Amino acid sequence: MKNNQRIFPGIILIGFGAYFLLQQTGITIFQQFYSWPTLLMIVGIAFLGQGYSAKEHEAILPGVIMSGFGLHFHLVGHVSFWPSHTIGMLILIISIGFFLRFQKTNTGLFQAFLFLILAVLLLFYDKIAGYLGLLQNGMSFIWKFWPALLIVVGIYFLLKKKK
Repeated sequence: MKNNQRIFPGIILIGFGAYFLLQQTGITIFQQFYSWPTLLMIVGIAFLGQGYSAKEHEAILPGVIMSGFGLHFHLVGHVSFWPSHTIGMLILIISIGFFLRFQKTNTGLFQAFLFLILAVLLLFYDKIAGYLGLLQNGMSFIWKFWPALLIVVGIYFLLKKKK
């Protein structure tokens, strides 16, 4: 077995082993980390290790998504400055994953910006709607049907032929 094929399972085993060992010992200072977001973070870190150490750059995107989701669910409600809009944050994390993968593979920049724009719209919708006060009725109509645009763009990506 190649060295780069040992990175992912090695990190998983070390992370899960530490998680369950700490849980078995009952150390109370780590009590808040005995939850599923921690396991999600461990798997995400394993993907990131595989992506960066083994130079399998396609693993960066799932690594960022899983680590970011785990981190978000740990921080939401516990850290005052962390945004509570879960859907917007999850889409922002996906965007960050696309940007980091693009950095190594030069693919996915359009998707990164698309998810970034969507995340900003979701995270700051109230402020954007306030700034556009006069257009609020039109914005509410657009806001109601924007998921249809996502479906159309998704179908485009599925049917688009590679050059």
